[in-house]
Amino acid sequence: MQSPPDTEVPFTASQRPQPPYARAGRRDTADTNAPAPVRRVSRPLYTAAERRRRDATIWTIVQGILAPLQFVVFLVSLVLVCRFLATGAGEQAAVLSIVLKTAILYVIMVTGAIWEKVVFGRYLLAPAFFWEDMVSFAVIALHTAYLAALLAGWGSAHAQMAIALAAYGLYAVNAAQFLLKLRRARLEGPAPNAATDAAPNATLGAAPSAAAFEGAG
Repeated sequence: MQSPPDTEVPFTASQRPQPPYARAGRRDTADTNAPAPVRRVSRPLYTAAERRRRDATIWTIVQGILAPLQFVVFLVSLVLVCRFLATGAGEQAAVLSIVLKTAILYVIMVTGAIWEKVVFGRYLLAPAFFWEDMVSFAVIALHTAYLAALLAGWGSAHAQMAIALAAYGLYAVNAAQFLLKLRRARLEGPAPNAATDAAPNATLGAAPSAAAFEGAG
């Protein structure tokens, strides 16, 4: 008995089997045509030139002295204000402490703006500290509002102290901003010494620096 002759089954183009190397080559071509992932590189807090200017200027040391001084006054004043609001005692001491805190804030605002000009080439709102400056403006505005209410006799003593507490709350937020920037500066650059990493900005003066506190107003 004779076996039936072999017959060739036709394949369409899509059905025709491909050798392994052909399939691999097609896959490699597709992979090379895929868009490469985008890697976002953030700008360092200080360029090499800015870091050198920061380390060389006397205004960095000035900020490193004024910032912790303001923070200590802030803590004492906060206790005095809360004591007055809770007991009604010590109004005069609380008022004097707020005025002293505001005066130091104004000094740091001016010296910090000079520091920012020396390091970044502009008095305020340098890109590295833009949002810190913006919050600092609000801190200064609230402190100034307290002084205006005190001098003009607007509102009761409790209402005026409430303005001071709002200013202090925003001040604490601003201090945290500068603490985070200090941490970033330490991670990006060489190990700072006690005097050179003291002030990253113009208005806060609340956040600790390498030696004491970093910030501006």
